[in-house]
Amino acid sequence: MELTAFRNKLFAEGESLGLTDIELYYEKQESFSCQIFKGEIDEYESSTVNGVSVRGLYNGKMGYAYTEKLDEESVQFLLESVQENAVLIEDEPEEIFSGDANYKEVDYFSPSLSNITAEDKIAFLKEVEKKIYAYDPRVVQTDYAAIQDQSFEKELFNNKGLTLNDRNNFLSIIFSVVVKEEDEIKSDFYFKITKDFDSLHADEIAKEAVEKSLSYLGGRTYPNKNYPIVFKNSAAAALVSTFVSSFSAEAVQKGQSRLKGKLEEKIASDQVSLSDDPFLPDGIRSGTFDSEGVPTRKLTIVENGKLKTYFHNLKTAKKEGISSTGHGHKPSYKETIGVSPSNFFVIPGEKTYKHLYENLDEGIIITNLAGLHSGANPISGDFSLAANGYYVKDGEIVGPTNLMTIAGNFFEVLNDIEQVASDLEFSPMGGSGYIGSPSLKVKHLAVTVD
Repeated sequence: MELTAFRNKLFAEGESLGLTDIELYYEKQESFSCQIFKGEIDEYESSTVNGVSVRGLYNGKMGYAYTEKLDEESVQFLLESVQENAVLIEDEPEEIFSGDANYKEVDYFSPSLSNITAEDKIAFLKEVEKKIYAYDPRVVQTDYAAIQDQSFEKELFNNKGLTLNDRNNFLSIIFSVVVKEEDEIKSDFYFKITKDFDSLHADEIAKEAVEKSLSYLGGRTYPNKNYPIVFKNSAAAALVSTFVSSFSAEAVQKGQSRLKGKLEEKIASDQVSLSDDPFLPDGIRSGTFDSEGVPTRKLTIVENGKLKTYFHNLKTAKKEGISSTGHGHKPSYKETIGVSPSNFFVIPGEKTYKHLYENLDEGIIITNLAGLHSGANPISGDFSLAANGYYVKDGEIVGPTNLMTIAGNFFEVLNDIEQVASDLEFSPMGGSGYIGSPSLKVKHLAVTVD
């Protein structure tokens, strides 16, 4: 059944059964991925997944249901499930949003990207891998070599007259390059997201991917102590991503955030401002409305160190007597509404990355982090993480360190940020939104070098 006919039948029959407010959410995801190993296809997947979910108020309580089928039987199944679930659910009912006059009209979908054939993408992947092996004799293999693209389409309707749609797409390319010199083996990841396939150049990707891994050869041990720290942009973004739930009103109201009761208080240094921008042209979480139909808007979360607001959906906002910030989110049509940012990042400054370390007598640059899920507590902010990076002496990078462990507290790091660079980069970790940061200079952290 066509979506419009399905919607009309669902709303008409739902109202006849006594459902007062009804919402239909439609989602379609198309994805392609290919992984190669030494010129041969190792894994290949192409899929299209779509489905709908329904929310409805029945006897004053909200019920939920979802299906992958758009037919008459599904209409009956969804409505019966909504009625049954509404009786069982004891939580405070969510609200069906009636709409707003402030929706932006922006299309984040790249038609040119959608026209790139699978053959062209695979050929490019193989070309990059070939150039990686040819770049330096110390390259022994690519542990991971993959290209992926995804497109998303969502539509939201309710029986209050609201009709919305959004779409987005992007392509990513990922390489893990292993290098060896004598008995020493090192590796690192190269990751790139784009909407413009023609902007990708095989020579540039191969060079950067290999050089990142080569830069860790010759690691040395340095004294274990507190060092001034520069978080390279990708490492800084990964750290912010780990603790982004602290800015969620849902976490605050559940007592799962140290930022509870901190509105309009200083939680970071004057150098730090954090923004959420759902209108970034290249943002993979860009969109004009959230999963509840609330219009999205650019939002300053932290301004010059002061916490200005939390991320809110309709439910959390109602508890505070305020309006939703447009951050109601469900990961898929099968999920319930939670809270999540869109494109959330530390606002870049004007200094270069080099400026952050060129005046250090001694310091450590952190280039990537490991153990972010097991070694960090998102509620307390405490972390103890494995890290790679470089030793700095008299303003110059001396060379790589051996594997390090850095320990500290995220909220103390926010207060200890002395400088913010201009080199904004977004983390590939997408579970909590699309999170970015420029490089950050921090007063000091405890560092243990193996």
